[in-house]
Amino acid sequence: MIRVTRDELAGLDVDAVLRPVSAEWEPVTPAMRRLDLAAGPEPQAYCVRLGELPVGSALITPAGELRARFMVHVVVRSLDEPVTEAGVRRGLRNGLRRLQEWAIARVAMPPIGTGAGNLDPEDAARLMVEEFYDHAVTADYPVEVLIAVENDYEFDAFQQQLASRDLPWLTDAADRGAGPL
Repeated sequence: MIRVTRDELAGLDVDAVLRPVSAEWEPVTPAMRRLDLAAGPEPQAYCVRLGELPVGSALITPAGELRARFMVHVVVRSLDEPVTEAGVRRGLRNGLRRLQEWAIARVAMPPIGTGAGNLDPEDAARLMVEEFYDHAVTADYPVEVLIAVENDYEFDAFQQQLASRDLPWLTDAADRGAGPL
């Protein structure tokens, strides 16, 4: 099941949170900076010890002080490679593989690849829903995906993509009416 919600990732009751990052492990959006602050230094410390990874890489660490148990870090850009559909697709695909390998049932994530100068919400929603659909054909995990959006524009983009695929999805009227994050 895929659910679109207007919530902060740090407060969601899930098993894992997917965190898009740069190859240098830096947050790629203001929402990811807020997530890092909420998680504390532990997840970042694990990542930094590994050094830079290529775009499309994904790894799992403890989630620090978040409600979630794990954090899935997905590299979506580097100094040499800006955010692209191909890089976001590789990262999400590898993130979903990690979730399958670890049998993680419930994951929350933001729209991946969006932000200033990056993908627009429609493109991010399209490629993410395509990857969810392709992954679900052969995988048992994750069972539930929560996409935490920040505004009605992103909410509508995901809602349209999910409806066009005839996938199970839920939205709450309260989600749309949520105040600023």
